[in-house]
Amino acid sequence: MNNEQTVSRIFAHSRIDIIPVLAAEAHLAFDIYLIVGFATRPIWFSVLLGCVYAVSISWNINSLSHNFIHTPYFKPRSMNYAFSLLESIAIGFSQTYYHWIHMRHHTGNSDRQNEQGDTIDWLSIYRHAKNGKPESVWGYTFLSFFRDNLGDVHKAIAKHRPFDAQWGKFELWLFIAFVAAAFAYDWKAALFFVPFYYFGNCLSSLNGYYEHLNANPDVPMAWGVSSYNKFYNWLWFGNGYHAEHHYRPRLHWTKYRQFHEQIRAEQKAAGVHTISTCHALGFLAKENRGMAAA
Repeated sequence: MNNEQTVSRIFAHSRIDIIPVLAAEAHLAFDIYLIVGFATRPIWFSVLLGCVYAVSISWNINSLSHNFIHTPYFKPRSMNYAFSLLESIAIGFSQTYYHWIHMRHHTGNSDRQNEQGDTIDWLSIYRHAKNGKPESVWGYTFLSFFRDNLGDVHKAIAKHRPFDAQWGKFELWLFIAFVAAAFAYDWKAALFFVPFYYFGNCLSSLNGYYEHLNANPDVPMAWGVSSYNKFYNWLWFGNGYHAEHHYRPRLHWTKYRQFHEQIRAEQKAAGVHTISTCHALGFLAKENRGMAAA
């Protein structure tokens, strides 16, 4: 089931992946519009667009970019590298570097600290925690942006995939060039959206926090927290099925609903935690009340 191949000469898994591909292109076009149209917009409208921009960063990271890591959209490697480049500019950091960090996340599955106080998963909600409890949502949300060491990421990739390490560096420099061009075109506009860029990354961390709060790092079927809200899964390309995703990370995003139905009884027996809200609003989920320290 995990490795079904489409008859398409372009798409590796399903022709429906044209939708996230077009969505990524639309996201990049939106980023450009934010700068190009800034001078002609009233400030209140730019503030509104800035909020949309922040949400779009988290949306892309946790849907388009995330699914691309596990099931690359294209058969030709050149097209996957090109899409990775596009995504790097759209989300604001190297997709290749993100790929490595995220796969390490799946190696540790938000593991608890070992005897040395370290975790395999650099994104674990326990990595910077104390007393064996998850880190506070405030610290994880607002500090995670500053914690990645890109030098260490680059060296780790270079050990086994030197070309990918260089490609990741190229993606990073191309994004920096994109930002420099934005400042050259309209420095006020570029500076205006910097806080929204940071806030978008915070929203992504917030999303990740509730994807694992009250999950069980010791039970594979319960490694993640799921949300079966239909609108959320439609808009976020299946990201709500997070317990299913951690259990079968190479399954295509269109198949998680069917997979959930197949293993529903086993999930219940394993104690899989589910919430009724999208992950980013997990602090509002009634299922999380009184369980923050679990």
